[in-house]
Amino acid sequence: MPELRKDPVLKRWVIIATERSKRPHDFKKTLEEPGGAFCPFDYGNEHTTPPEIISFRGKDTKPNEPGWWIRVVPNKFPALNPELEPEKFGHGMYDVIKGFGTHEVIIETPEHNQNLATLPLKQVKEVIWAYKYRFNELEKDPRINYVLIFKNHGKEAGASLQHPHSQLIATPIVPKRVIEEIEGSYDYYKFKERCVYCDMLNQEYLEKTRMVEENKLFLAFEPFAARFPFETWILPKAHRFNFGEIEGEEVEQFAQILKNTLYRIYKALDNPPFNFMLHTGIAGMEGEKHYHWHLEIVPRLTRVAGFEWGSGFYINPTPPEYAAKYLREVEMPEEDE
Repeated sequence: MPELRKDPVLKRWVIIATERSKRPHDFKKTLEEPGGAFCPFDYGNEHTTPPEIISFRGKDTKPNEPGWWIRVVPNKFPALNPELEPEKFGHGMYDVIKGFGTHEVIIETPEHNQNLATLPLKQVKEVIWAYKYRFNELEKDPRINYVLIFKNHGKEAGASLQHPHSQLIATPIVPKRVIEEIEGSYDYYKFKERCVYCDMLNQEYLEKTRMVEENKLFLAFEPFAARFPFETWILPKAHRFNFGEIEGEEVEQFAQILKNTLYRIYKALDNPPFNFMLHTGIAGMEGEKHYHWHLEIVPRLTRVAGFEWGSGFYINPTPPEYAAKYLREVEMPEEDE
């Protein structure tokens, strides 16, 4: 049974995920091999995944059969279990919560050899709509306090399958990293009565050296204190607290800038492994005036080693201004739908 255990010094929670230990690691290696090894996410293999939660499919097709272009399924080896209750208990001096939560996979396309950088814009929009739908559905559960959408691309970034997919984990606690962001943005707001993320956007427009991509509603840029080479953030230009409120044109514009930014990274760095994480406030959470949802993309170009683990400092050998210039110089294809 999975558990959430709290570090009493750093106040961070760790998921002890017993089901994850059952993943077929030896089999995973064959799934990444070129030449068509079996993939449970491929079109026609729907029966090999857990039953789908939702899918976007033709009206005359049935669940868990072909005919889809987006599927959301439970992770076969979940970090948390939705059938448990988030009961708290003590283990001597330590705090523990039963491993309640949800772990889902968003299968982004039936096409095995595509990715968000190369998919048609129309398909990327559908991925964003799936994100929004599942985010809002899970947010309704009073036991859920945070919903994290993330993507691991490439073996070195933690992806066990090559087929394009994202993941979602909903937890009964707010992650420490998000709490730190909310508290830091509140400290800034108390001093300046402005959102720190909105001020970041204004600073990037003032300097222009770290900007990578923009459209009417969103900006992608290299953060001033980037931890990693080519770390890239995407922010709504207008102040937005809750990702789940994204609608209409915002979905289209977010899909466009996400696709274009990932394409620049794909071309400039030869399809590197990367992670992205969507950090957001959720309904009922404090911070609506000072916190701003955003997506962080981290290409896995360097290794975190002893100094970083021991000190909390990150050593980034690539100035963000140089990384932004390099990404801006990528020749972009003609826009598609």
